[in-house]
Amino acid sequence: VQVAESGGGLVQPGGSLRLSCEVTGDTQYVLSMAWFRQAPGKEREGIAGVSSGGTYTDYADSVKDRFIITRQNAVGKNTIFLQMNSLRPEDTAMYYCAATASRGVWRRPTPGDFEHWGRGTLVTVSS
Repeated sequence: VQVAESGGGLVQPGGSLRLSCEVTGDTQYVLSMAWFRQAPGKEREGIAGVSSGGTYTDYADSVKDRFIITRQNAVGKNTIFLQMNSLRPEDTAMYYCAATASRGVWRRPTPGDFEHWGRGTLVTVSS
């Protein structure tokens, strides 16, 4: 399983950005997926998770009502997106996509529950 994020960049406060993550390979074992972020000097935190079919989602309080996670599944490729709106300077971080063969861990995702990771994409919110 390979994981690759894209879409990061520099955006002004109040702006929007859309991240994408493609998971390829033996995707029959890719069930829960999630977005994490890690700011300098801070621990990696789970911010949004999505179930295997894309029906159910969960968000950290810090991004609820501003970020939206969606999912598209295809043979050999699963893709998740993170639409980020009303961005704030405190959203500045490296954003990581993660996938796992475990069910249910998309709720309040924690790093230890995910075995497949991308390299991350940097999001900087600054004027």
